Amino acid sequence: MIEREEEITTPEELKEESTDFDLTLRPKTLSEYVGQEDVKMNLDISMKAAKKRNEPVEHILLYGPPGLGKTTLANIIAREMGVNIKTTSGPAIEKQGDLASILSNLEENDILFIDEIHRIKTQIEEILYSAMEDYALDIIIGKGPATRSMRISLPKFTLIGATTKAGSLSSPLRDRFGHIYNLDFYTLDEMQQIIHRSAALLEMELDSESALEIAQCSRRTPRIANRLLKRVRDFAEVANQKKIDLRLTKESLKTIGVDKVGLDRTDRKILVTIIEKFNGGPVGLSTIAAATAEETETIEDLYEPYLMQIGFLDRTNRGRVVTPNAYAHLKIEYIEKQTNLFH
Repeated sequence: MIEREEEITTPEELKEESTDFDLTLRPKTLSEYVGQEDVKMNLDISMKAAKKRNEPVEHILLYGPPGLGKTTLANIIAREMGVNIKTTSGPAIEKQGDLASILSNLEENDILFIDEIHRIKTQIEEILYSAMEDYALDIIIGKGPATRSMRISLPKFTLIGATTKAGSLSSPLRDRFGHIYNLDFYTLDEMQQIIHRSAALLEMELDSESALEIAQCSRRTPRIANRLLKRVRDFAEVANQKKIDLRLTKESLKTIGVDKVGLDRTDRKILVTIIEKFNGGPVGLSTIAAATAEETETIEDLYEPYLMQIGFLDRTNRGRVVTPNAYAHLKIEYIEKQTNLFH
């Protein structure tokens, strides 16, 4: 098996990235970062205070649906604090020695960013306790009667954890974070600001109507908005159209299967499957996954949050239920179910 090495980014490399917009459309500073105003305000205060004390920022947990900017914020914090950031993910840390190696190679005030931190194994997670609290690494050497423990001091560092499932973190780990922030879906106005900024970076001429159309289809998620914007750009280039207007935008989005509220083919497949095969629900997540040939985690993490957010899907203790709003959107007749009074 080929092991995935952690990525290390220095402050100099973070500065160099800002000159290469083809590499990323991510904002580089808090002032460029649109939305999440409360999170930004609190982070700004924490970073300024930490700089005055010449200390690392307290450990930070960022949680929320995918694509809302958790990784971007981690890199912004590193850039504004002027420190290295070492990036890895929960599934990539397979053994205790993997994490011990990463921690022992950190420098003073460095940031360790662990994506999908909820997927760290329990025995590996236990190493983080003393590392986060005491900046020390407790290692067990030997087996049986010859077993002894050894403590290695670590430089002070900041752990930034990102997760789509904050509830899956154990209480001991969650309680060791000094800052816990929930990244929520963006407003329509914020999405338009993000799209206009990305269009400028991509040197695209995009009118306001087109920006609004993409914003409405982007599931209030910057990552999706940028992806749709790039696809519209592709259609414009093939059509030799320099200025992107509403007609081209609508045609492009329709061709790639994204409708006016941002549902794609998989969203519609999930809803239609529940309606046609399970009478609209309730039905269990694993059953939906089997019927649609999708992974349960994919449905739960990528599709379900938005479908619930826009009121197309309900999650009950008996399973998932498609709402009348979804029937109307899909133009499928909704027949209200009779309640069993003797149940």
